[in-house]
Amino acid sequence: MTFTHAVGARAYRFADLKTLLAKATPLRSGDCLAGLAAETTEERVAAKMALAAVPLKAFLQEALIPYEVDEVTRLIIDSHDAAAFAPISHLTVGDFRDWLLSDAASTGVLTRIAPGITPEMAAAVSKLMRNQDLILVAAKCRVVTAFRNTLGLPGRLAVRLQPNHPTDDPHGIAAAMLDGLLYGAGDAVIGINPASDSLAAIHDLLVLMDEVRERFAIPTQTCVLTHVTNTTELIRRGAPVDLVFQSIAGTEAANAGFGVSLAVLQEAHEAALSLQRGTVGSNVMYFETGQGSALSAGAHHGVDQQTCEVRAYAVARRFSPLLINTVVGFIGPEYLYDGKQIIRAGLEDHFCGKLLGLPMGCDICYTNHAEADQDDMDNLLTLLAAAGINFIIGVPGADDIMLNYQSTSFHDALYVRQLLGLQRAPEFEAWLEAMRITGLNGRLLEQTAQQPLLAMMPGAA
Repeated sequence: MTFTHAVGARAYRFADLKTLLAKATPLRSGDCLAGLAAETTEERVAAKMALAAVPLKAFLQEALIPYEVDEVTRLIIDSHDAAAFAPISHLTVGDFRDWLLSDAASTGVLTRIAPGITPEMAAAVSKLMRNQDLILVAAKCRVVTAFRNTLGLPGRLAVRLQPNHPTDDPHGIAAAMLDGLLYGAGDAVIGINPASDSLAAIHDLLVLMDEVRERFAIPTQTCVLTHVTNTTELIRRGAPVDLVFQSIAGTEAANAGFGVSLAVLQEAHEAALSLQRGTVGSNVMYFETGQGSALSAGAHHGVDQQTCEVRAYAVARRFSPLLINTVVGFIGPEYLYDGKQIIRAGLEDHFCGKLLGLPMGCDICYTNHAEADQDDMDNLLTLLAAAGINFIIGVPGADDIMLNYQSTSFHDALYVRQLLGLQRAPEFEAWLEAMRITGLNGRLLEQTAQQPLLAMMPGAA
């Protein structure tokens, strides 16, 4: 199907839906690297105008990646909920944008139609939206999940406590965990990126976190962010696994580059559920994504990086995760060049994930060779918090000394909580009060030796 739009005397033609989506995408370095971006601003505007006239039904009729060669495409098509789609099935992409911004698109309505929205529909409408549109609609989307606490409730923001260490030293990890807990972080998950793929080392990290969690009766969940097959094997060996982690992408070929498939993820999901370690819920999966992963693996099939990213959310949605976050600036300036592109991508990813019914978080981050700085991260943090993001990352000093990138700190979470009046997960908030880390208003109390968490530490007087 060919799409056209005239600007003045010039008519722009787009060979297919895949090309149209790529040309309509806001400028980013990854699409330029792939040779997919619009050549001029005028061409980009023409593509947006043409895209606005495309019926949403067209995305069910023209697969960007053929059904026969890609299991993610098959998942998207085979799992589409026609009944949920029916209320919006008559809309074009432009109409869909207008409807999403209207009062008719309430939180309840958005929840009901989410199973009927495909990733390509979400990506398409996001390309027509300004940043404020992405924020406003995402703020209306609420996705609640639970394991040992309840995440995603209105007026709340959770934090993944990320106590990474370059050598997996247990003392360094324990110190970072204590630091984060005393700043009120860790309700989303205490999650370690291990320096080693050794099953023995990963087992020791799981035991360390589980012992701390049990000793202090912390209502949270733990995770070592190792390959899914490692976690499945450790479950078989009896390790204390709460959440199963995996990085995922939006094409079968890109996922194969990660060493995973839908079948592998299904096996891990079933294994984690069999443990029944959750106390208030049974969402057991944790996924990470990021724009550019399919392109970097040469597995994007000519699809723009943002649409590929949203297709990954179909994979995540299949397994009802507790957590999913885009590691938005981690892949580097080849894909998101500067602060402006990182901010836009973070807002797109959060909007699209929430529209599809996912509990979206974001690692608000950048690499040191990107044209970005911590002020850009402050801006994105504030915008995403206003948009109702489920969780962010907490790293000591915002500087991950193992992965060597810049993220957000425990202090950053305190800032945005105070600014917008956001609370933590209710079970975790109650624990912080019981441990005299926070007061009734959620604000930190002065640290003293009488605080139970400090008093029970080894060496305490």
